Amino acid sequence: MFSTLVVFKNTQGGVAVLARISNRLRVRAIGAVALFLILGFSVDIGRLFWLQVVNGETYKAKAQEQQLSDTVINAQRGTIYDSNQNVLAQSASAWLVYINPSKIKDDAQGELIAKGLSEILGVNIDKIKRSISHKNYGYEKIKGQLEYNTKEAVNNFINENDLFGIVNIDPDTKRYYPYANFASTVIGFTGSEDSGRSGIELKYDEELTGVAGRVITAKNAQSGTMPNEFETTYDAHQGTSLVLTIDSVIQYALEKGLEQAVIDNKATSAYGIVMDVKTGAILGMSTKPDYDLNMPNTITDEELLKKINAVKGEEEKAAQYNNALFSLWRNKAISDTYEPGSVFKVITLSAALDSGAVTPKFTYTCRGSIRVAGNTIRCHRSGGHGTQNLETGLVNSCNPFFVTVGQTTGSKEFYKHFEAFGFTEKSGIDLPAEASPVANVTYYTGDRLGISELSSCAFGQTFQVSAIQMLTAVSAIANGGHLMTPYLVKSMIDKDGNIVYNTSPHEKRQAISETTSKTVISMMEEVVKRGTGKNAYIAGYRVAGKTGTSEKLTKDNEYIASFIGFAPANDPKISVLIVIDEPQVYNHGGGAIAAPVANEVLEQSLRYMNIEPVYTNEELAKLSATAPDVAGLTVEQAKRILQNQGFGARVVGNGEKVLVQNPLGGNSLPKNGVIILYTEKGASTTGVVPDLTGLSISQANKKAVNAGFNIRISGSSLDEEVKSYRQNIAPSTKAELGTIITVYFKTNVGVQDF
Repeated sequence: MFSTLVVFKNTQGGVAVLARISNRLRVRAIGAVALFLILGFSVDIGRLFWLQVVNGETYKAKAQEQQLSDTVINAQRGTIYDSNQNVLAQSASAWLVYINPSKIKDDAQGELIAKGLSEILGVNIDKIKRSISHKNYGYEKIKGQLEYNTKEAVNNFINENDLFGIVNIDPDTKRYYPYANFASTVIGFTGSEDSGRSGIELKYDEELTGVAGRVITAKNAQSGTMPNEFETTYDAHQGTSLVLTIDSVIQYALEKGLEQAVIDNKATSAYGIVMDVKTGAILGMSTKPDYDLNMPNTITDEELLKKINAVKGEEEKAAQYNNALFSLWRNKAISDTYEPGSVFKVITLSAALDSGAVTPKFTYTCRGSIRVAGNTIRCHRSGGHGTQNLETGLVNSCNPFFVTVGQTTGSKEFYKHFEAFGFTEKSGIDLPAEASPVANVTYYTGDRLGISELSSCAFGQTFQVSAIQMLTAVSAIANGGHLMTPYLVKSMIDKDGNIVYNTSPHEKRQAISETTSKTVISMMEEVVKRGTGKNAYIAGYRVAGKTGTSEKLTKDNEYIASFIGFAPANDPKISVLIVIDEPQVYNHGGGAIAAPVANEVLEQSLRYMNIEPVYTNEELAKLSATAPDVAGLTVEQAKRILQNQGFGARVVGNGEKVLVQNPLGGNSLPKNGVIILYTEKGASTTGVVPDLTGLSISQANKKAVNAGFNIRISGSSLDEEVKSYRQNIAPSTKAELGTIITVYFKTNVGVQDF
């Protein structure tokens, strides 16, 4: 502190001095106060600027959060249809339950709510208790996508315990898949928040989702809702619907064929694709085994569950369960890669012809093996095939022959066509998780195609492709050389049914010339007529194709069998690829086990598409005849007509006239088939279906007729070397006499391709 000593000479002067000092002090004090006020106001103004300008939006949001209740109304996802507008996935009204923790009175009420909702909703009680502990919150979702009965149970719980405003129910939506596991790996499924998790549901999630609605309600000081006049509703808008290229009839045929292939061959899995060769539209795509779209987190395969439950340790068991789920969800037709094996020989053949390296007259003499860079590559026929031209080499699926074709073509032209057919890029299909080709990992680049690599690649080994790549490439051969981009969404429509988008087929490039295409198609048709693909033969339809068998690199003594082809060969409409993974049967080649599946799928698809069969004279001589209509005739007249046309007859009843016959007139039956003639109203008779497997065509027909039934022949050529391997009505089943039993035939002779 400083002190000042003032000496006054006289009183009057001293008073004057004191006055001056007092004025100065007053001025200084006022200045100090003013400065203090200015500083204070500056701080306040700065604080206001900080609150209202810099962080204005943040605090505004906090105020609104405290003053307003904002509830989201989920929009219904768009519907997913097949190509004929059959519903494959659809959203419907559902409900969700939420609580307002800030209104819970005490711990006892919280315990009541947690226990009650846990029992009704199946939600873990500890999870609900954690939500209840958030005392400052006004909204805690407990569970959504509730069915009507569950919603009503919650309503009763609210009423019985006076929990209005504490436990609440809001509108919600739930996804339904009416056909369960139908096309499951293609369609995909949605998660708990109604967002796409896989397949089409994920790829087109943004389009399907729509725009959510909102209900904004003012809240009072106690966080309670204000009257309706303080509420604003913004309606939800349904998402865009999708029309797929998938045809349910063709998809069903594919799924049944693959499902049976897994059973018959004790395979790990089977997958396949059916494509429109001219547009790239996917008509069918499936992986078996698969899963129920309505229960994507549930494994229903009892055998698989037994294996998982046998695992020791809960953590390991849970890991196995999750791995199994991911495997079931996986669309192997686009996400897995494999060594294509001998089906790739049609690509090697195309490259060789298109580049001019060989002509159809090219020949090579196979002596059972060929040496390449010190290694021996063997033919599946130990003594060799002898001298063959291009067509015969393909018909026989001769490895040494195609090693020579590949070497003659050369690395440059081979890689050029490998690239042109799309094997170095994704196919571009509109699905997630398509496998990505990786240079010098899944395939060799041109500069890495030495003599060994070129030779093995020529017959489909030492590189990998995806099923969608393989079928797209072979479809280009069928399509005059034009490589198309495969696609699954045909069009998009709004909630009023108006088309808002149509997919236009997209051509990537001309992979080979039209002349080369025609030559290769002709040779592929011979493979089915008389080569390794004869089990894909369909009477009345010209089928072109190629079989394949490859040994898996990752597992010893495990194979992948396949068949790829298209029909009709003279005007290709659809192509098909069947892949059977790890078959556990002796005859595990593609010609023996994959070609018969392709046969079934193609035959059913072609007939469904109203593509009329055109039979050769040879086929007509061996094929079924058409049953005459003899209803209304006397028994004697009917018998005479049937006998003249080569049919047998059995009479049921004591009447004089035929009232009904089975099979009806117009049905196709093998010659010497039997027709049951009913002569009394209501008369019918049944018999026990015999076991018709393991027989030749004539043996199966005779056995069926003797038991009072007829057969329809499906499958391989009508030569006597074929044997029946399945029938559509199980042996020992009771059925009405005269019933037509479809019997499937195939051969194991001359179909080896590895």
